[in-house]
Amino acid sequence: MDKKRLNILVIGSGGREHAIVNKCLESPLCKNVIAAPGNGGMEEIIECFPIPADSVEELVKLAKDEKVDFVIVGPEIPLCLGIIDALSSVNIPAYGPKKDGAQLESSKTFCKDFFERHKIPTAKYQSFNSLEPALEYIDHNTAPIVIKASGLAAGKGVIIAENKEDAKSAVHSMLIDETFGDSGSNIVIEEYLEGEEVSIHVIVSDGSYLCLSPSQDHKRVGKNDKGPNTGGMGAYAPTIIINDSLQKEIELSIIIPTIEGLEKDGINYNGTLYAGLMLTKSGPKILEYNVRFGDPETQVLLPLIEDDFIALLYASALNQRLPVSIKISDEKCMTVVIASQGYPMAYPKGEPIYLPKTLPDKTSIIHAGTKLDSNNTIISNGGRVLNIISRDSDISKAARKIYSVCNQIQYKSKYYREDIAQKEIKRLEK
Repeated sequence: MDKKRLNILVIGSGGREHAIVNKCLESPLCKNVIAAPGNGGMEEIIECFPIPADSVEELVKLAKDEKVDFVIVGPEIPLCLGIIDALSSVNIPAYGPKKDGAQLESSKTFCKDFFERHKIPTAKYQSFNSLEPALEYIDHNTAPIVIKASGLAAGKGVIIAENKEDAKSAVHSMLIDETFGDSGSNIVIEEYLEGEEVSIHVIVSDGSYLCLSPSQDHKRVGKNDKGPNTGGMGAYAPTIIINDSLQKEIELSIIIPTIEGLEKDGINYNGTLYAGLMLTKSGPKILEYNVRFGDPETQVLLPLIEDDFIALLYASALNQRLPVSIKISDEKCMTVVIASQGYPMAYPKGEPIYLPKTLPDKTSIIHAGTKLDSNNTIISNGGRVLNIISRDSDISKAARKIYSVCNQIQYKSKYYREDIAQKEIKRLEK
């Protein structure tokens, strides 16, 4: 691998990107790191440029102007718009799949058809772009049933309908009322799978792959997984529900057939495969793929990686074979998302945030929806505002440290779930 020190650009503004910036600063490969657009936490430690993550031409120009050697793309939208293709055309290595591979996330219909074509275990489904056939399909199937906007919807385009009436309402909302705009002009209706959901993040390069620790997140906004879906309210890794045997089964039945299937389809896929899995009684099944690291899963996965994470991403960007293994800490890591009251619907912005001056051991604060005002005060600037992260030998110890910090943080609309990782803690107590 080329060992020159790199000027790195991180694209994105969330907690995921702040966590990646921190890893860049730790890496011997990193000479300098900048971000676009960044957030308040990143602005305190590196130079940020106010260019939106979906402004592909401007971002490519920035990379050229700033003599960037390597670009790490955080969010899905620029990947789905083809930013890797654009950077490749000007010979700037970038981490992530090209536009053809990014269809795994940009189109749930493409993704489900891919699973069917390559015999990858998933829920039975059908795609629709008009109302009447979709309603008829619901009538011929049982509830609960899952309705998904096929396009990008920031993690909020999935509705689990408990009965057929709610399912039909969701279909009408997407196809007729255009709740998700163009993202909902095509929908996927699929069977509801019973089981425990888990995520596995995979770094892919030249047909080789490395799996990171299995993680679980908390998508619902309310305690006990109630309320609407969000981008994620907290996460932890690793989870004990994935043992070595199950990990191997997932790789053999899902991960390897995916990588081989992409190659068969003529897609040279380098980047992240983020597999959302359901552990059913009949074995693991894949719900969907994302083509970037999860948020907030990234914030708990990266602190556990003891090898040079940036070197792995750079190898993928250069289409080089990955090492056969990766050194992972045997600790547990957890994060709790502090959000603004009202999220994922309407929420206030611009509220001053006051953070504690000291933090417990192995505990940190990652910024997401924040920015610096004219007085260099951190203010809220999004629905998910902060991530409080801690690692320890025991997940319950990490939780105690995190919630002590959550209690100390002051801002008017502060909201967080108080039950993150409780399922895992109870499992460990048995």
